[in-house]
Amino acid sequence: MNQKLLNEIEKGSKSALLKKKIITHYIYNGNSTLPDLSREMELSIPTVTKLIGEMVDDGYINNYGKLETSGGRHPNLYGLNPVSGYFVGVDIKPFSVNIGLINFKGDIVDIKMDIPYQFENTKAGLDALCEIISDFTQKTRVSKDKILNINVNISGRVNPESGYSFSRFNFEERPLSGVLSDKLGYPTTIDNDTRAMAYGEYIQGCVKGEKDIIFVNVSWGLGIGIVIDGKIYRGKSGFSGEFGHVNTYDNEIICHCGKKGCLETEASGLALHRILLERIEKGERSILSERVSKEETLTLREMIEAINKEDLLCIEIIEEIGQKLGKQIAGLINIFNPELVVIGGELSLTGDYLLQPIKSAIRKYSLNMVNKDSAVAISKLKDKAGVIGACMLARSRMFEVF
Repeated sequence: MNQKLLNEIEKGSKSALLKKKIITHYIYNGNSTLPDLSREMELSIPTVTKLIGEMVDDGYINNYGKLETSGGRHPNLYGLNPVSGYFVGVDIKPFSVNIGLINFKGDIVDIKMDIPYQFENTKAGLDALCEIISDFTQKTRVSKDKILNINVNISGRVNPESGYSFSRFNFEERPLSGVLSDKLGYPTTIDNDTRAMAYGEYIQGCVKGEKDIIFVNVSWGLGIGIVIDGKIYRGKSGFSGEFGHVNTYDNEIICHCGKKGCLETEASGLALHRILLERIEKGERSILSERVSKEETLTLREMIEAINKEDLLCIEIIEEIGQKLGKQIAGLINIFNPELVVIGGELSLTGDYLLQPIKSAIRKYSLNMVNKDSAVAISKLKDKAGVIGACMLARSRMFEVF
């Protein structure tokens, strides 16, 4: 990619700001004609024509030729040039890393799932992560100088604007994004993993024009991503979405946040794991009983597979979790009145075993006038939501005007 625009962005010129807005328009809306772009941007056609001409010359906008119309003049269609730049997204899991690469237009060019990685919140753990990312960028077939940005998903409290992570890899006074940029040799941003999943679903998933969305990430933990009027809601410090740490239960179970009674202690992958072990130890049977008796570590994926193989004990537990989760989502629906609630994260791979009890509880506990406006759906991107969202954020963090 020609570095002219990137240099303009760093200087913060008015022309660069308008070009960023144009790129953002194309990110969300796809190709368009100059008159359509002029109306959307509220700019004169001569101004838009000049800006687009410069962007075509610099190589990041393509002229896709005449738009077929029923009559009259056929205007030219313009859009992002897919090969003008690339973006890398990194999604960290407890036992693996997913890494993807998209082109400037947002098409997936390369994706590697389940790269072995044992998460450790240590400097050595960070170095191991950087080695995996560097190995990916070195082996990718695109020109290295065309990789413009890397975004890394971090769970917990993350401020994407300042680049600080307060839950993971918080070892230095300077921002984690700066540490990663130095280690990887590319500009690097960070964001919360659930927000990235919500953004991925919004851009390329099951969202079909809805602008007010709640994405519920039910994995080992529990969090939500919020989209309001088509924009990701981050909150004052980037800490929005800590749904799993709402105090809900009068129990003595200590959450990993250090408090008791969190929703996550009863409605998450961790809850599924704990309850399954307790009930097997009391004599109930599961296809996982032998593994438990041998004190072998159960992964979340193994428990999901047991549910999908119709293990009655696991199904009973996941339905109970769905009921508990649905009751709390009903509260979110009463507060936000969203158009769409997307159930994602690893536990969503159980499909209707989780979705139906959630829907049942929502109908029972939310206001009728409110819940009739809110559709509830399973994530379309499934286990790729995080990595696709990370890729999309790597692009939008460079060009979107927040």
